Amino acid sequence: MLDNYSIADNFSLIAKLMDIQGDNSFKAKSFASAAFTVEKLPVQLQVTPPEDIAKMKGIGDSISKAIQEMLQTGRFAALDAYLLKTPPGILEMLKIKGLGPKKIATIWKELEVETLGELLYACNENRLTLLKGFGQKTQEAVRQSIEFYFSNQGRYLYAQVESLALKLEKEFSELLAPAAIALTGQFRRTENIIDQIEFVAALPHPTLQEKLSQLPVLTAIATDEDALIYEHEQHIKIKIYPATAENFEKKCFITTGDTLFLEHFNAALDLNSIPDNTTEAGIFALAEMDYIEPCQRNGGLAIDLAKKQQLPTLITHKDIKGIIHSHSTWSDGEHTLQQMALAAKAQGFEYLVISDHSRSAFYANGLSIERIQAQHAEIDELNKQLAPFRIFKSIEADILNDGSLDYPDEILASFDLVIASVHSNLKMSEEKAMMRLLKAIENPYTTILGHMTGRLLLSRNGYPVNHQQIIDACATHNVVIEINAHPRRLDIDWEWIPYALEKNVLLSIDPDAHSTDGFHDIYYGALAARKGGLTAAQNLSSFSTAELEAFISKKKK
Repeated sequence: MLDNYSIADNFSLIAKLMDIQGDNSFKAKSFASAAFTVEKLPVQLQVTPPEDIAKMKGIGDSISKAIQEMLQTGRFAALDAYLLKTPPGILEMLKIKGLGPKKIATIWKELEVETLGELLYACNENRLTLLKGFGQKTQEAVRQSIEFYFSNQGRYLYAQVESLALKLEKEFSELLAPAAIALTGQFRRTENIIDQIEFVAALPHPTLQEKLSQLPVLTAIATDEDALIYEHEQHIKIKIYPATAENFEKKCFITTGDTLFLEHFNAALDLNSIPDNTTEAGIFALAEMDYIEPCQRNGGLAIDLAKKQQLPTLITHKDIKGIIHSHSTWSDGEHTLQQMALAAKAQGFEYLVISDHSRSAFYANGLSIERIQAQHAEIDELNKQLAPFRIFKSIEADILNDGSLDYPDEILASFDLVIASVHSNLKMSEEKAMMRLLKAIENPYTTILGHMTGRLLLSRNGYPVNHQQIIDACATHNVVIEINAHPRRLDIDWEWIPYALEKNVLLSIDPDAHSTDGFHDIYYGALAARKGGLTAAQNLSSFSTAELEAFISKKKK
């Protein structure tokens, strides 16, 4: 049965398709409004009595009937009719940033373009500028968005493939028993982006091929002496390396490290000289270095530290003692401040740093000065009730166009912590971005620099920044750099963590949680942080309540 989000998606899509087709604009707006209403409902329609659905605010008889149709059949006939008369390429255009229904209609009807490939060609031919409502900047933005879209096909966030990878590991273990099976490659290194899920199996090529043919979810697409390659029904590539029981761990080692890691390791120990029946720990011992965790087998930095026996004890999500950076219904969160605090306490956290959006984020119900005072009063009352658990007063203050923060100093001074983030005018030159960020870092009220580049993995490139210069500025002004733990952000990128640590800059794994479920994202933030060599001592959200209070006190002085 469809949930509210699926129903809302159907209403949103039919509204867009009606606009593209130039049909009944009134009805299209009605469907668009229904999409918004359904998505925001506090209860699931699938458990709501039919007679109550039609009485809901924003839902009339016709929308109610459409909802009932979807709940009962799983289909929406009106949407199906529009899908039949809309070319697939037109639907794909809806995924391109900057192309709304009106622009797509113009492209389709006036240029007779029906695929993204044709549209990219039209951009390269400078034909979009000939259309009403399209200028040079719009054309260039569309071209870049299409190229970005094409470059990311078949690529996934780690969090998107995690459950599938672990499920396949279990299924393969049962199917191939008693042969050993293990995840390897990008997934084992916990890369942010996964192109393929890789395994090592201790079976010969023909036996492996025969057994895997029993799985209907896999379609063989290539094979060679080194590996078997399949496509899973969820459209992700699965690569399996045959091995023997004797060379299984050696194969796991060789297929885990990236190319640069293996090059550095080979300089210390010839990979061809590693005998069979050597464990991974034994391989590192032969090279006279400490064992390097799979997550750090990128490049040569960890190898240099392992040779000197200087590898750190890496942070885990269990080292995080409080939730820093969270949103409640005071701005755009799903749960009340009390619900967020109770959930954090129930999960064993010592504190919650509530950091709703500031007033310029009107789209996110940002807090006016008057509402800040009201929220602070609620926090004071909750802290009396929940002690020793503590809610810290914070704000995610927008970094404005001139680099200033979103409130006057006397208001910023009322918070325990201020997280400074860019949310507007993201299409900046590096010069503009650096001006805004550096000025915000220099502000004495800035405690944490939030999601430094504004990137959304596989969706939006971050604005260009000079990472080294920003880290140096944070070191100078004692500003913490956030590792935004949302799987689509993971920003600052882990590759810059070693430099931040070298400069003694504190980092903070923060979930940017907009619901209690969002607390789980600290797990993904910790995976990324481990790749950069972060320890619990260098992570602000691993501080105890008393340690965080001391840090705040020192910062305010």
